[in-house]
Amino acid sequence: LAETINLDEKNPTEEEESLKLQTWADLPVELLELILCRLTLEDNVRASAVCRRWHKVAVAVRVVNQSPWLMYFPKYGSLYEFYDPAERKTYSLELPELQGSRACYTKDGWLLLYRPRNHGVFFFNPFNRHMIKLPRFELTYQMVAFSDAPTSDLCVVFTIKHISPTVVAISTCRPGDSEWTTVNHQNRLPFVSSIWNKMVFCSGMFYCLSLTGWLGVYDPLLRAWSVLHVPPPRCPENFFAKNWWKGKFMAEHEGDILVIYTCNTETPIIFKLDHSEMVWEEMQTLNGVTLFASFLSSHSRTELPGAMRNVVYFSKVRFFGKRCISYSVDDRRYYPRKECHDWGEQDPFENIWIEPPRDASLN
Repeated sequence: LAETINLDEKNPTEEEESLKLQTWADLPVELLELILCRLTLEDNVRASAVCRRWHKVAVAVRVVNQSPWLMYFPKYGSLYEFYDPAERKTYSLELPELQGSRACYTKDGWLLLYRPRNHGVFFFNPFNRHMIKLPRFELTYQMVAFSDAPTSDLCVVFTIKHISPTVVAISTCRPGDSEWTTVNHQNRLPFVSSIWNKMVFCSGMFYCLSLTGWLGVYDPLLRAWSVLHVPPPRCPENFFAKNWWKGKFMAEHEGDILVIYTCNTETPIIFKLDHSEMVWEEMQTLNGVTLFASFLSSHSRTELPGAMRNVVYFSKVRFFGKRCISYSVDDRRYYPRKECHDWGEQDPFENIWIEPPRDASLN
């Protein structure tokens, strides 16, 4: 019998056979990243167990941390707005407890605030509305910082005030104290400006950056103050323009001290303190770190969504809508690009980054 031939059938090509043999594990990396970056942390961990390839991609896009929110202090009333840069959403809260106060610092979801009218100083958590009062203290224009959440026994509040070119007054207080402790200290480098306008707590020490870029260190356990022999960071061009001091920021990341200098449309310069050589090292990459910079306090995060990595978020907002400006270290550009970067136009006390609770939902 003649063999019947079906002319509609075609011999499969090698490419078609290869496509039939492909599995989910063969997804292109770009597509795999898009899928895995949208998973919850729990599902991301499960997906990472599929194979080595999926594990590598899942870990690369895994979101473990939560980005801080930008909190806006209204000029009038008690309606406070919070902007979430990860979700690009704005939330509102009525907080009449904060009327008449200005923010000083934030850490671990707590605000440190000051009421100029009666010199009241207090901690406040806007998400659970808990308040912890401190003894009254006159805080004129000096900066203030604290080491740990006020619910911790380790919490120390710190402020430093210019007395003369060679003398500073350092005041400290702990929750539960009946009064502040103030001690005058000598600046061992008399040519250093003792107007300190940036502070951060790192590895048990308070680090203070002066207007002229010198770094002071205070040990709250030993109650010792010193100015480090570290030459100031290099300033960008046109840095000493009007209101240049508003374009300086300092943050802590895993034991490192980071400083950001920017001015007008200048590209931000990011420095890391090299403790061994005692010099400021200019950083060309953030190695996946995200920085959230504001005049009062700045923060760092790792393992945020992929698009947020290697980015500096500034508290300066757009003129239209509550959305912060960001700078991509990888792309070497601001977002949005066509934005006025006159830092002098911003009120340094109008907003501050704050860490929301893990289950934050203000809808």
